[in-house]
Amino acid sequence: MAPIVVLVGAPGSGKSTVGQGVADQLGVTFRDTDADVERTVGRSISDQFVQDGEAVFRAREEEAVASALIQHDGVLSLGGGAVLSAATRALLISQPVVWLQVSASEASKRVGLAASRPLLMGNVRSRLVALLAERAPLYAEVASLTVDTDGREPTDVVDVVVQWLNGQAS
Repeated sequence: MAPIVVLVGAPGSGKSTVGQGVADQLGVTFRDTDADVERTVGRSISDQFVQDGEAVFRAREEEAVASALIQHDGVLSLGGGAVLSAATRALLISQPVVWLQVSASEASKRVGLAASRPLLMGNVRSRLVALLAERAPLYAEVASLTVDTDGREPTDVVDVVVQWLNGQAS
C-alpha cells in the first residue's frame, strides 16, 4: 500500500486544502502527518515544540511519515519541515510527490501575521523567507511535480494535481 500522492510544501502552500480537494475528487481519504503526530502525542505541534523541543518533534514526524507511507493509500500531506529529514527524503524518492510551491509574501498572507505555528513566531514574513530558502532545494529534490500556488484558487491547484495523477495512471 502507498499513497496516491504525497503533498509537500511550506506553511501556507495549501497542502491541507488542496489535499482534501484532491481526495474528494478521487474518492479517497486524506491524511495529514501533522494531525497524526498531534493525535499520537495528545498535544498540538506548538505545545510539542515548546515542551519537548524541535528535535523530539522531528523524530516523531519522521516516524509518522514512514508509517503513513506504508499504511495510507489515499492523499497524504506532510508537515512543512518533514523534508528536513534525510530518511524521509529517501522514502519520498519512490513516491508521487507534488510540491505546492508558494512565495513568502503569499504564504504570509495565508497563514496570517500572527501565526501560531512554532517556527513562524516573531516576524512571520522573515521566518517564511528563511524557511523557504532552506527547504526549497529539499522540496525540489523529492518532487515529481511542482505546482506554483501563488495567485491561484485552491480548486485550480486541485485540478492540476488530479490531471497530473490521471496522466500518471494512463
